[in-house]
Amino acid sequence: MRHVPDDAPHAVTVDGRPPSAVLAPIYDGAAGPTVILTRRAWTLRSHTGEVSFPGGRKDPEDIDLRATALRESHEEIGLDAASVQIVGELPRLTTVSSPSLIVPYVGFLNERPALVPSPDEVDAILDVPLADLLDPSIYREEIWSRDGVEMEITFFELEGDTLWGATARMLRSLFEVFASRSL
Repeated sequence: MRHVPDDAPHAVTVDGRPPSAVLAPIYDGAAGPTVILTRRAWTLRSHTGEVSFPGGRKDPEDIDLRATALRESHEEIGLDAASVQIVGELPRLTTVSSPSLIVPYVGFLNERPALVPSPDEVDAILDVPLADLLDPSIYREEIWSRDGVEMEITFFELEGDTLWGATARMLRSLFEVFASRSL
């Protein structure tokens, strides 16, 4: 993770669309470091039922993208921004389904807070130990082709859910950071 400077860009656009920001909240759970994920509501127009980090598009009143990630996390799961210590930013990415730039932040929590999913946006809150995500038996990669371009797609098969796409790429980036720091 790179240090997030105080003067991080306030407005970044991709194809004229505002960026999105997500938060990977991590706390020390009973099984070690644990990440909080969401299963998106089944009633949403896009990415229905998918496992993701809390987050969304930047609103005009957000002073920066960190504020977007924290606001969205509060709206989606009731996470108090004051309880989050942002420790870094993972590589920014875009997806095939949206030209929006996604800026992922990693935040540490002192403990697992009481959280409540917003029924309009979140079907469930998932607490997933990082050790579970590092289990090779739940991990796989596939090569997909779209418009003649081959893409590597990552999957984590959780009990009852499949985590894939942009969220899986962000987790891979997080694990690469942890691996590089332990060398």
